[in-house]
Amino acid sequence: MGELERLRKEIDEIDIEILRLLNKRAETVINIAHIKRNEKAKFYSPEREREILERLTSLNKGHFPNDTLKVIYREILSASLSLEEPLRVAYFGPQATFTHLASLRHFGSSASFLPVESIKGVFDAVDSGKTDFGVVPIENSNEGVVSSTLDLFMDYDLKISAEIMLEISHNLLSKSGDKAKIRRVYSNPQATSQCKRWLESNLPGIPLLESTSTAKAAEIASQDEEVAAIASEVAAKVYDLHFIEKDIGDSRYNFTRFLVISKDFPPKTGKDKTSIMFSIKDKPGALYDILSPFKRAKINLTKIESRPSKRKAWEYIFFLDMEGHIDDRKVRKAIDNIRDSCLYVKILGSYPHGGT
Repeated sequence: MGELERLRKEIDEIDIEILRLLNKRAETVINIAHIKRNEKAKFYSPEREREILERLTSLNKGHFPNDTLKVIYREILSASLSLEEPLRVAYFGPQATFTHLASLRHFGSSASFLPVESIKGVFDAVDSGKTDFGVVPIENSNEGVVSSTLDLFMDYDLKISAEIMLEISHNLLSKSGDKAKIRRVYSNPQATSQCKRWLESNLPGIPLLESTSTAKAAEIASQDEEVAAIASEVAAKVYDLHFIEKDIGDSRYNFTRFLVISKDFPPKTGKDKTSIMFSIKDKPGALYDILSPFKRAKINLTKIESRPSKRKAWEYIFFLDMEGHIDDRKVRKAIDNIRDSCLYVKILGSYPHGGT
């Protein structure tokens, strides 16, 4: 037996052992499910999943890359959970949008996904109990905040249970992959705006037409050889499209932050963020008075955003992100200290920093 054949045989034996261990893990998961049912405990434990991923990546001293290890174990965890009770997740669809991709990254492909046509529809699905979780976009590093998501937190008593940071890569796709055949380009306005320089340089004079989503643009392109779509790699697979050009975005730093919403938020991990919303009394120095307790407590504020309340002229709602968990004494004390200066304060959630 030659060296190549010997090494291939070794790989085959390793694969068989991995398969045996995966099935042994599945048997243990099923036993855990029986215990959880008897004790009426929650099946999904995001803090436990995070602990597993962090432990494995910290122990990994070999050649296998940690980013890939996380992806593989996210799928193992997702498949394992589906043996207990599949998670129901609503996302701002349709299939193959970046929100769909963020949902897959966070929950794995074994979750039961429900695409809905609006961000409000995601809130409705979670609020009604139709799904356990929802995934919605909240801000893009280049385009700024998604105001409709912020507005909906005023109307629903839902919590932020996680955040997902997804690097956005825009691709030009078509049925043939031939740029010379393209007569029209479809995408949603945000994606088109983020690829403006590339489009002007490479497709001058080609009409840029609006679609409701990057996935809808891909669907249109799949039906017409003269149409190209700006969309994700997932959209290329779903709609059987070819790449004309990969990564055509003008900025090499393009991330979108997504929020996972649910009826509860997880216990603290030690690497958390807390989000609140509040309305302040109309008086000089009101916002300064609100921010001062956080400064005194040395709490890092990572974001502040204001929106019209839509209930009274010139009344504003402020959204604030800070480092720390609501169960941290200094965080809770700082929030308690601002209540007298506010018309109201609402805690939107405490959740692990940065997502996975």
